Amino acid sequence: MEVRNETRVTQFILLGLSSNPDLQNIIFVLLLVIYLLTVAGNLLIVVTIYVDSRLHSPMYFFLSNLSFLDLSLPSVILPKFLVNFVLRRKTISFQDCIAQVFFFHFIEGTECLHLTLMAYDRYVAICNPLRYITIMNKRVCLLLVVSTWLGGLVHGFGQIFPVVHLPFCGPNEINHFYCDTHPLSVLACSSSFTSETADIVNSGILTLICSSVLFISYAHIIATILKVNSAEGKKKAFSTCVSHLVVVTLFFGPLVFMYMRPPVTFAADKLFSVFYTIVTPLLNPFIYTLRNEEVKKAMKKLGGRKVSFR
Repeated sequence: MEVRNETRVTQFILLGLSSNPDLQNIIFVLLLVIYLLTVAGNLLIVVTIYVDSRLHSPMYFFLSNLSFLDLSLPSVILPKFLVNFVLRRKTISFQDCIAQVFFFHFIEGTECLHLTLMAYDRYVAICNPLRYITIMNKRVCLLLVVSTWLGGLVHGFGQIFPVVHLPFCGPNEINHFYCDTHPLSVLACSSSFTSETADIVNSGILTLICSSVLFISYAHIIATILKVNSAEGKKKAFSTCVSHLVVVTLFFGPLVFMYMRPPVTFAADKLFSVFYTIVTPLLNPFIYTLRNEEVKKAMKKLGGRKVSFR
């Protein structure tokens, strides 16, 4: 035990997405552009909804919070990745690595719960339209959003506690482009069974809660839409859910693959990680604005000139 304390790892080396120098340059430029577009796109949605009083409704309140989460998630990972590339180094301190794991799972857990909350909002809007304003009043909306952040906070701590107590005495190379629970666990000097089990259980509880609410909400939504007599009415009701369903699929699909499985490393892990941490936050603003005339009109008004999204 004394030897482990004396040789305890104080920093890790992030191996990144590729060891090919030419490919690294392309990846850097691509991720820098994606990050800037992600921040700009999601920030635009947040500002537009805040400024335009016509968008001060529960649905757009939840959308602005989702956009804030979408600009926060890649911000936990990419700035460190980009700075390391510019400085020609791949190191991250033990403390910064643990902090990155915590904030990543904090934001990720919050977004899972928030997407679930948005499904409940659509359920109330479609299945109880006459009581929607009463049920989803400002106080309730605020409490629901705060509870998703608190849930994400609990999830973040649940992911970090098992890992932070593991002994690390070398090697210190993380085969990833950011710090995460599984890449860290495999570097531990002792058995990481407890840590990996806690990781799966914690993620499993979150997934079970979210998937149950999502399934129940959309089961009721579909049943209600099928009762609508006119084809136009069905189309209008379903169109309010399409964007959310696309986002849920893009976000939850890779997450389930990454965390709801035994601790085995696959070659596609980095690709899936890039997709739900970087690509999905970039796509979400386009998914919502392309199908939402109110948001597009508000953006045109905000810019003071015509903006085309087609």
